[in-house]
Order: sequence, then structure tokens, then C-alpha cells
Amino acid sequence: MSQQPGGSNRGIFPPQGAQAAPGSVPMRDECDAIIRVVVFDMDGVLLNSEGAWLQARRDYARSLGRVWTDADHAASMGGNLAGGSRLMVERLGLDRTPDQVAQDMLARMQAPYALQLPACPGAVEAVRRMAAAYRLGLATGSPRALAEPALRRLGLHDSFSVRVYGDMVVRGKPAPDIYRMALDRLGVKAAHAVGVEDSANGLRALHAAGLGRIAVLDPAFPPEPGALALAAVRLDHLDQLDVRAVQAAGRARADAVLPPEPL
Repeated sequence: MSQQPGGSNRGIFPPQGAQAAPGSVPMRDECDAIIRVVVFDMDGVLLNSEGAWLQARRDYARSLGRVWTDADHAASMGGNLAGGSRLMVERLGLDRTPDQVAQDMLARMQAPYALQLPACPGAVEAVRRMAAAYRLGLATGSPRALAEPALRRLGLHDSFSVRVYGDMVVRGKPAPDIYRMALDRLGVKAAHAVGVEDSANGLRALHAAGLGRIAVLDPAFPPEPGALALAAVRLDHLDQLDVRAVQAAGRARADAVLPPEPL
């Protein structure tokens, strides 16, 4: 699509093939806020890694005589390694510290990130398509030691003007800290930014930080309905991510009555 951000997208909401969230307001003739930045999550959006995290945590729990459930995994999705490790200690009743668990999980995940995990379908093309129209940021819960090798392997590292990793913030998603840091480093306000997420924690973080919200749906790891309702635009796959989708999410954010959740 040749149209640049900020141009008129008359009558298009949501983009073709996407689903508008219930109660969303159709776009008017002009966007109130020009979207300048798109911020991507990585795990489950760009990198097909959620299944690997689930299996690694299940194997780790099993090695300690515990069980890591689907509900446990859903609670950890999108968060940073520190937060996920605290959750494992709490839910599994482990007699080791979160830091010890984090180091164990980091060791288990380094090889898959560096060598094996594929891009999500359409991810590379979507990033390049967005980079032609917007400045891009990355806000991933994964630590730098895992995320950077994966981004370089996929050829996406230099597509992002700013990259914020999970070990750069104390509070992981659903806290808004990682998105606020990304916006601060990009030099833009939330009113001019849209985020792309797959998890409940990620969508809540976007909402709390005040960005427009696009959800990319993974049937294997769907966000719970309350979190999904925060997304103004829902895409079944990244092939649907285009300027129209971004502008629709930005316009819905501008039209929203409710303020971001305090976190």
C-alpha cells in the first residue's frame, strides 16, 4: 500500500479481513492523531516461541516433581523472565529463588532462540511493510541475551529504531513500563503510537501505557476475552497488518472514552 501514515483512510475500519472490537467507533474522514510509530512485541508476534517456552517450563517443573499447567503459562505470557520466574516459584512452591529459576530458564532457552525458532508466518514481511511507513520499536519480555540473536538471525534487528528488552525494566507486562520506555526512547507520545501484541499481559500493558492496540490472534494461545476486548483491531495473521490497520487502531484509541488503567 502506498498511502503514508496520517493520510485519509475514509470508511475503512477495520482493515479487510480483520475484526473490530465490540463497540468500536468507525473512522471519520480524518485521523485526529497522526500515528508515527508502531511498536512490536516479539514472542508470539514475530517469533514462534510460545510453544518452546511452554515446553521448557513444563520440562523444568517436571524435573522438580511439579506440574506447569496451561493456565500457568497463560499467566506468564508476555511478561519478562524475572516475573515469569517469580510466578514459577510461587505457583510451583519451589525452594529456590526467582533469580536461580531465571538462570535455569535462560540456559534452557538460549539454543532455541539462537538456532531453531522460526519467525511467525508473515512476520518478516510485516515488519518490512511497517518500516516503509513508520518508525518501529520493539518491546519484548525476552531478555537481550535471547532476543538479540533471534532478531539478527531473522534479519529484523536493524528494522527497529529502538529495542527494549525484558531485562531492562523491573516490572514486566502487564505493567506499562516497557512500552513507556520504548516511547521515551523513540521520542513520541502514546497518542502517536500503536502496539502489536498477542498476549493478555501484552494487551493490558499497551492499554495501561495509552497506545493504540492491535491483537494478532494465535489459536494455540488465545488471550482471555477481557484482555482481547482491549484491542481495537484483531488480526488473524500478520498478512493483514497494513497502514489501514494501524490507523484504525490509532483512531479507536483517540475515540476511547475510558483512560488507561493505572498500573
